[in-house]
Amino acid sequence: MKYYSLNSPGKFVDFREATIRGQAPDKGLYFPQQIPQLPADLLQNLEKLSREEIAFRIIQPYVGATLPESELHRIVAETINFDFPIIPVTDKISSLELFHGPTLAFKDVGARFMSRCLGYFVKDSNRPVTVLVATSGDTGGAVASGFYDIPGIRVIILYPSGKVSSVQELQLTTLGKNITALEVQGTFDDCQRMVKDAFADPTLQDRLFLTSANSINVARWLPQQFYYFFAAQQWPDPTHPPVISVPSGNFGNICAGLLAHRSGLPVRHFIAACNANDIVPAYLQTGDYRPKPALPTLSNAMDVGNPSNFVRILELFHQKLPNLQKTLSAFSISDAETTATMRDLYTHHHYLADPHGAVGYLALQRYLEHHPNEKGFFLETAHPVKFYDTVEPIIGSKIPLPESVKILLNQPKNSIRLAPDYAQLKDFLVS
Repeated sequence: MKYYSLNSPGKFVDFREATIRGQAPDKGLYFPQQIPQLPADLLQNLEKLSREEIAFRIIQPYVGATLPESELHRIVAETINFDFPIIPVTDKISSLELFHGPTLAFKDVGARFMSRCLGYFVKDSNRPVTVLVATSGDTGGAVASGFYDIPGIRVIILYPSGKVSSVQELQLTTLGKNITALEVQGTFDDCQRMVKDAFADPTLQDRLFLTSANSINVARWLPQQFYYFFAAQQWPDPTHPPVISVPSGNFGNICAGLLAHRSGLPVRHFIAACNANDIVPAYLQTGDYRPKPALPTLSNAMDVGNPSNFVRILELFHQKLPNLQKTLSAFSISDAETTATMRDLYTHHHYLADPHGAVGYLALQRYLEHHPNEKGFFLETAHPVKFYDTVEPIIGSKIPLPESVKILLNQPKNSIRLAPDYAQLKDFLVS
């Protein structure tokens, strides 16, 4: 499998180079040259196959010969060694829970897969690798956990000050060793812009062995397909595919689902569940794509005003809006609606949702109101305890603390404050 930059379709690299580079030198995102089509026997035997075998067969065409099969089997097994259950919420809506990994968020899958791939690719290098990542919440903790104490790799995480939850902040600021957190006095879009500027700076590239762990990196993005297939294993009616609602910020997760669908996974329809940052819902309605400054919301991991991965979605649909509209709908959910939904789910359905999951649930509910014969599930992307300071006042009850969170609460935060200025980031990196 070869990959091309969306800014330079004629230049190709393999999976190893795309993973190490993170972003193409021309600031473009890498995209696979072909979309592999799933063999019929894989889809017909989903219920009989192990999760490890499914994940290996999905990802192997994208990896090609860059990893030995034995190594890829090991990486896949370590990536998905926790549960991905579908939990019924109503008679028509279920929750695909993706928070049973080590940092209690869906991003554990991509971060664990990428960290192990990158560790293998650079194990014989005599230059230390700097992993540079921007986070709006959960990415930072997942990347910190995935890369923690890996020899030869240092991780620099940029996060927007005051715009992540207290648990999210502790997950990315308390590890130490090879993990450094930069607390940017701005928005996630500022953090993301600074990271992109670093990858496009040839003088910095000459001095550092630099790569990215954001969902712009193919090794973070592609394995997110796994849990859509794990959901299909559990779906009760294979003859009637589900509608899938995905809480969407930077659009890497839903892009992976759409990629799986293009490869042959049966899905009735996708919903991009957005908060007040409604760039994509507006685009699907008007055809006018207008990035704008991110607005802070309760569902902070989705506070993105210029979602990087949306260009990959457009590429999947050959830049044709009518084709995209047949497969994807989008809804914008307010904080007031998010709060009411969290309270209703807890009170009337005995389901505890985090703010992102609540946005996903309500968007799916709205779609089903106009499609009463359909059923579906939303992605519950993070454990509610990660937002306990927001969730507990809404539901009027305490959330039991997992042991991993109890340990965090006693750890001191350690971050370095930075202005939203690329020159300051560059000075820090080279020093």
